[in-house]
Amino acid sequence: MIVAGLILLAIGSADILREFLPARRRWIGLAAGAVAILVLAALSDAVLAGLLAVALAAAWVWLAPVGAPSRAGFWPAVAVGALCAVLVAALPARPSPGIIGDAWMLPTPVGDISFDHAVLALGAALFLLESSNVVVRAALVQEKVQVGPEPVEASPAAVESRGMDAGIPAREPATTESAVDDEATVITPLAAAPALKGGRLIGPLERMLVFALTLAAMYPLLAAILAAKGIVRFPEISRDSAAGNRAEYFLIGSLVSWVIALAAAFLVWWAFATP
Repeated sequence: MIVAGLILLAIGSADILREFLPARRRWIGLAAGAVAILVLAALSDAVLAGLLAVALAAAWVWLAPVGAPSRAGFWPAVAVGALCAVLVAALPARPSPGIIGDAWMLPTPVGDISFDHAVLALGAALFLLESSNVVVRAALVQEKVQVGPEPVEASPAAVESRGMDAGIPAREPATTESAVDDEATVITPLAAAPALKGGRLIGPLERMLVFALTLAAMYPLLAAILAAKGIVRFPEISRDSAAGNRAEYFLIGSLVSWVIALAAAFLVWWAFATP
């Protein structure tokens, strides 16, 4: 179990560091994170598990580079999930988890949680925060799903009104020779307004809710939240283009995200249910 927990912890930490650290400091942060994982593994008498976790996290980072398509689609996530499931089923919590494990005490309303269980739960949570975004993006790229810009009104009056609302000062009237060029210059950025904003924040929050509610067995509330997301997104999807790519984007992204959260919840539930 500690092996699966350290693997998820290493991958989740690596993706969080890649997301929030600037490019010039990213590798320093990743190296420091690897050292922290190895120290934690050494203190919990799981050095080999820590080395395996760091190696798999390095492979994950290489297969899913920042700002470039994934080299293997979303299949690395499938492999990691299958490996963690096998490890949790085959290796239960250890009776003596090293120095830090012997001093570990975490009483909860459902009883004491061992160090191995805590590492697995924390690793699953970190994986859901940012690594799952990497998997969702890889799935969308692999299926070649793209969302085009939302149609906007391109009349001169609408352009001036939108510019004033955004705090852009009004332009001086253009001469006859430059009127067409100036109008095109103003309209082009407005017509490229992105659609379906907020997914990078909504996704992690949604997955954490699905994860927590599934573990708490609050299935009616879980179903209500999932249905509410579809209702909230319906106005945007209803303005879809003839290609239907916005609905496909929503469905693939949401379903992949839900499957990852449910799989993580099942993994943690299995670990806690195993004696």
